[in-house]
Amino acid sequence: MSDFVKSAENAPKGYVAAEAAGLRWLAEPQVVPVVDVLEEGKDSLRLRRLESVAPTAEAARELGRGLARLHGAGAPDFGWAPAEPAFFGPLESPFVVETAPRADFVDYWAEDRLRPLADAVTRTLGADGHDTVDEAIDVIADGAFDGISGQGMESPSRVHGDLWSGNLLWTADGATLIDPAAHGGHRLEDLAMLSLFGAPHLEEIFEGYEAEHPMPGDWEQDLPAHLFFGLLAHVKLFGEAYVDQAVATAETIIARAEQLGF
Repeated sequence: MSDFVKSAENAPKGYVAAEAAGLRWLAEPQVVPVVDVLEEGKDSLRLRRLESVAPTAEAARELGRGLARLHGAGAPDFGWAPAEPAFFGPLESPFVVETAPRADFVDYWAEDRLRPLADAVTRTLGADGHDTVDEAIDVIADGAFDGISGQGMESPSRVHGDLWSGNLLWTADGATLIDPAAHGGHRLEDLAMLSLFGAPHLEEIFEGYEAEHPMPGDWEQDLPAHLFFGLLAHVKLFGEAYVDQAVATAETIIARAEQLGF
């Protein structure tokens, strides 16, 4: 079987190194399949070629269990990344993200990730849309989502960081992680991104996760706050097609924060 060479000739400086470091860091705990990095070049990565199979409910449950164990492996801080600079987005048009380590979730999520990104797409969101998005960021900054369902305060987790369904490859060895934006984050980030565009057997993934790491009964209502960065990133990368969804998600975040007493 031949290897897979991922060409990154048009990518910004540091992009290949960031992806390679992220894959190795996610593979380090050996708790969930991650594509093997065979060779790192200046503008390419040589990866183990993977053969896809149809996803199954049991493979999805095992993925959920593996993600819970991966998150439990932890990270030094919120916003810490295994290489600098760190990137988010497709190979053709990634953008640099803030990697300043933070002790507190709100500083990392609201001030380093969400607010700069929202300000960068002000014109695309429109005045009213930006005001709603900014209000949602304010309630996140007030601490509504530091924990889960308003309970406790999460420690930094080892997260994939861009875990939409396209960055999972289902193989005979299980669902395998590819194309990360790996960093220290909130454990709900990965689960939220899986929900953003719908992953196969999503409920079974959640079942497996909860079997390994029990959650409050209404935890899924927190997910909009944790997919918000990915959604605003789509506004930045792809434009107006995602504006209505971003503003509706902001409204959902505000309503959830009110429900939690913020």
